[in-house]
Amino acid sequence: MSPRFPDPHFVDTHGIRMAVYEEGSGFPVVLAHGFPELAYSWRFQLPALAAAGFRASAPDQRGYGRTTCPSDIEDYSMRNLTADLAGLLDALDLERAVFCGHDWGGAVVWSMAQRYPERTAGVIGINT
Repeated sequence: MSPRFPDPHFVDTHGIRMAVYEEGSGFPVVLAHGFPELAYSWRFQLPALAAAGFRASAPDQRGYGRTTCPSDIEDYSMRNLTADLAGLLDALDLERAVFCGHDWGGAVVWSMAQRYPERTAGVIGINT
């Protein structure tokens, strides 16, 4: 049985409206889903991270779920995907976070560390 999935709140980041699902407080961990998943794929990790004392945030990334879906293929560049996550930190008033990515989300979080090292406290890649 799946745990109750939190309702989203929405943030404006890098020209899009992003749906974000959060639980907990403490040091932030941002969970980046893969393809063809949604933030919902982190439904078991959100409460577990919250129970362990972390602020867990799982956005629907650009083009997925309840987040804006730009029409131009160029809008899905790694530059834009990482800028979305940096903007998410700004919208949540967070300086840094650990980024965890599954599948194609792993490529995004690895690029986060390259493009925004000052915003990245750590990177976890899962099954990429």
